[in-house]
Amino acid sequence: MKKVSILIPSYNEEQSLPLLYNQLVEVTNNLAQYEWEFMFVNDGSRDNTLNVIQQLREQDNRVNYVDLSRNFGKEVAMLAGFDYVTGDCVVIMDADLQHPPYVIEEFIKKWEEGYEDVYAIRRTRGKESFIRKKLSLTYYKLLQHSTRVEVLPNVGDFRLLDRKCINMLRQMRDQERYTKGMYCWIGCRKIGVEFEQGDRQEGESKWNFSSLLNLAINGITSFTIAPLRMVSVAGIIIASLAFIYMVYVIIKAIIYGDPVAGFPSLMVAILFLGGVQLIGLGILGEYVGRIFNESKNRPVYFIESFNGEYHEPNQ
Repeated sequence: MKKVSILIPSYNEEQSLPLLYNQLVEVTNNLAQYEWEFMFVNDGSRDNTLNVIQQLREQDNRVNYVDLSRNFGKEVAMLAGFDYVTGDCVVIMDADLQHPPYVIEEFIKKWEEGYEDVYAIRRTRGKESFIRKKLSLTYYKLLQHSTRVEVLPNVGDFRLLDRKCINMLRQMRDQERYTKGMYCWIGCRKIGVEFEQGDRQEGESKWNFSSLLNLAINGITSFTIAPLRMVSVAGIIIASLAFIYMVYVIIKAIIYGDPVAGFPSLMVAILFLGGVQLIGLGILGEYVGRIFNESKNRPVYFIESFNGEYHEPNQ
């Protein structure tokens, strides 16, 4: 009998988890030909999330959980789940019911057809603001044009991954993680399934503007050096224009003399070049900071317990 694991990173989701669990049970009852595992990863929740997960485990032995030692973020929580799940395939989904469990059945059909990465494509983005939708689509377009790895728009973490894909992702121990790019980077046979994204049923979204901006920066700096290349090209263009202007000034001085003038244009040039240099240093600093974090070679996460006891991840 094939085993399907459902991986659910959870941070302050005490209200959503019982609702999600009930819907998962309905789905799994309709797919009784498979063995099931519900793997919750408690990402340092500050509410009653861990207790809710423990209660679910007491009533259902299919429930397992990893309790991280602190809040490491969703990207790291997913890696912890990859390390501990035992299924032949893994369905990754959020705990807030924006990812409808009924799509799992369609995932499994595609998996049985031989696909190794079955990803969900959002037809709509739910109750997102107009500005946030536009920024998200613009970001994906920018990322697609700046990297050789295709990053799919309107596709998130909601997907089914074959054990082969999970084993590949487990080998990627990046400190600054952008898993959406990793899914594409590893390759494997992929297919999309469209779905209507639901709205959060309980609680509040944990993704504010700063956390989304940080994720976007991680995506760009993890999978492309285009920003560094753009700064280099800009430097060459500005240096060329400056050289042309220098030749012009010299010729003009020889022919017409050199009266003292041009203070406003001089200040504009100085401020412009200073701004370009600061932008270049900032971009360079982002990459150097990531080199610094990776060079420390620390473990990506620590756990408090697995099912209430300390347990090393599956090898």
